[in-house]
Amino acid sequence: MKHPSIEQIVNAVLYEGYILYPYRASSPKNQRERFTFGRVYPAAYSKSQDDVEPCMMQAQVVAKAGKSASLNVSVRFLQPLRREIGAFASPVLHWDESCEQTFNIVPSLEVDGQLFQSWHEATEREIAVPVLNIAPGKRQTLKVPFKFPSSRIIEPLRAKSGQIPGVIVRQLKAIEGTIEIETEPTTNCTKMTGRVTNDTPMGPAELSGQNGVIERTFASAHIVLSMDDGEFISLLEPAEEFQNVVESCQNIGVWPVLVGDQKSAERNTMLASPIILYDWPAIAPESAGTLFDGTEIDEILNLRILTMTDEEKREVRNIDAAARKLLERAENLNSEDFLRMHGTLRGVRPLEEQIFGTNQRLEGINIGDVHLKPGDRVRIRPKSRADIMDIALDGKLAIIEALEEDAEARVHLALVVQDDPGKDLGMLRQPGHRFFYTIDEVEPVKEEA
Repeated sequence: MKHPSIEQIVNAVLYEGYILYPYRASSPKNQRERFTFGRVYPAAYSKSQDDVEPCMMQAQVVAKAGKSASLNVSVRFLQPLRREIGAFASPVLHWDESCEQTFNIVPSLEVDGQLFQSWHEATEREIAVPVLNIAPGKRQTLKVPFKFPSSRIIEPLRAKSGQIPGVIVRQLKAIEGTIEIETEPTTNCTKMTGRVTNDTPMGPAELSGQNGVIERTFASAHIVLSMDDGEFISLLEPAEEFQNVVESCQNIGVWPVLVGDQKSAERNTMLASPIILYDWPAIAPESAGTLFDGTEIDEILNLRILTMTDEEKREVRNIDAAARKLLERAENLNSEDFLRMHGTLRGVRPLEEQIFGTNQRLEGINIGDVHLKPGDRVRIRPKSRADIMDIALDGKLAIIEALEEDAEARVHLALVVQDDPGKDLGMLRQPGHRFFYTIDEVEPVKEEA
């Protein structure tokens, strides 16, 4: 049985970049930079771009196969679906599905205070390849074509009055492709190849439109390979006996990693991801949920969502179900949720770094008639620099974590800001929570007896 973390990781990869902060349809970023990972373009478009844009994705992995080994392969991707908003010249009183009435496509339409906008939604696509029984010592190939038909659905937008001022039009383009599986025996293992090609036909007029191309593109495409009676070899840290075979693997547009339960070193599933990952990636247990920005920091993004204006939140809430869920989750987080996202440390140890080259750590130093040592408090007064951090820290109380003397006998104080929620990280000498100032840039603070 697959470990639950596999589905979590696969879904996170599938929706990476689906909506980008600030999570609004009106944001230029969400109009031009969506669906950027794992694109497999129609072959006709790829050819028109001199093959710069890929029409094929390939994963090559290495495995040790048992006598009754079998290989399961599935391909998943998102197909962008065009959602357009149509407005009638005057509200329609009766809706007849058998007779389409004339409307004009508009960027947005408001109905009873609810905002409807044109947008690219996404439809999940998954193709499961028939199980391939591994024949020992034999080269095998399997080719599986697939197709998804076009569709067009019109949904009336009804006002509370019963009138229909507009419609939602959702259109899916027909797409087709091919999945090829190959197994090649070597001296001590089996090399396996999974290849996905976008064969969707496109005419010259369709090639010239950005929407026409993206709506026929496989987005966030990835390949999942799993085995029975066998195990995969890590491509990141292969044993020496498999090094040469691993180095011969050619991965195009994907980065294969082991997925599953790391504690038991599960090796029967690999994810060929369009995003660079490490073996056995996992969703942090502190994460409040998917933000479609997996490479960003959950805490910061959730805090930014909460700073949005009511009008901005209204736009996010109405963009689609995924955005609405994201917003509602952020609004329902409590202080304990944020503290959990902020303060978890894993495998952290103090750093014995040499910040100033051949620096020496001092036990204390005198500033005027005051003796300062680690643990004492000072007030920061930047002088020689004027960047944004100096401006922000000017006047702040800080704790001396260490005093260091560089090769030129200049003394620097490693300071941790007293009201920094992450000051425990600073005391562990972690980046971003320690600041260095010279002795003439601090004022000693007299401690009350």
